[in-house]
Amino acid sequence: MNQINPKKLLKSKWTAVTPVNKEKHFIISEIEFDEEDTVVACCIEPVMSRRTIQINWLDLKDDSIWIHGWK
Repeated sequence: MNQINPKKLLKSKWTAVTPVNKEKHFIISEIEFDEEDTVVACCIEPVMSRRTIQINWLDLKDDSIWIHGWK
């Protein structure tokens, strides 16, 4: 299980374990917090296509889907 600090999530780098459309490396491009500093929205951006994808940030904890850093 990947350890994640929501405050340091913005601009962090991630590698997809199973690439889709040859997109393997990603950067967290947007994070939205509520009044209690809880993450309410997270967007990830593939390095190749630069399109924005909204994801559940808790999915990043699953190391069968995501690896922290670029591998």
